[in-house]
Amino acid sequence: MIVVDDIHKQFGGFKAVDGASLTIEENSITGLIGPNGAGKTTLFNVIAGVLPPTSGSVHMLGEDITGLPPHELFHKGLLRTFQIAHEFSSMTCRENLMMVPGAQSGETLWNTWFGRKRIADEERALKAKADEVLEFLTVEHLAEQKAGQISGGQKKLLELGRTMMVDSKIVFLDEVGAGVNRTLLNTIGDAILRLNQDRGYTFVVIEHDMDFIGKICGPVICMAEGKVLAEGSLAEIKANEQVIEAYLGTGLKNKDKVGA
Repeated sequence: MIVVDDIHKQFGGFKAVDGASLTIEENSITGLIGPNGAGKTTLFNVIAGVLPPTSGSVHMLGEDITGLPPHELFHKGLLRTFQIAHEFSSMTCRENLMMVPGAQSGETLWNTWFGRKRIADEERALKAKADEVLEFLTVEHLAEQKAGQISGGQKKLLELGRTMMVDSKIVFLDEVGAGVNRTLLNTIGDAILRLNQDRGYTFVVIEHDMDFIGKICGPVICMAEGKVLAEGSLAEIKANEQVIEAYLGTGLKNKDKVGA
């Protein structure tokens, strides 16, 4: 699905990503872990077109997408969420979801004059789709709630719901568990698994909660100092002495603390 080849990203003299290479398999849920400052979010931003790389390339399904802006990647089915949820706080949860699909008829002045039936038909279809998404995420009771008034975990679910309003192929989730209580985190994890298994979504997940990573992820990639340090199952990653050194600066005797 995604091939990242020797990506570098510098900010002045600082190397945030320093020659990272990795492969994301189609229909997988891949965990991306590493200590703070490892370059995980910067790499996400480069892949998702938020930041241009200093050098290196990114391919999606064989196509070179290096440096393409986020709106072009959106139409190719590559989406990302952020550590802090971005919602339209004064709009309802349903309205937030209905805003997602592009090229809606109501966006043009001509159609507001002469295409009112088309606009109404589209809005009915979008409303039905949004309600289906909210039900899938088990938060249909929030449909009329203002998005600015829901909890942080519910906002993370709403962000996941946005990816369901379009033809997503791969979704990058940045610290989906940050500030989320365990019950809601389990709900988010269940939704990710169902989207992967039932609808074929591919996910890449940055997360510090190793229990959550262990529950939903197959392959796990560990970064440190802007480089890919290790790849494998979570058990293999936690037993890797280089990973332990990166997290703790200690030996194998503390390996069970990786990710704490």
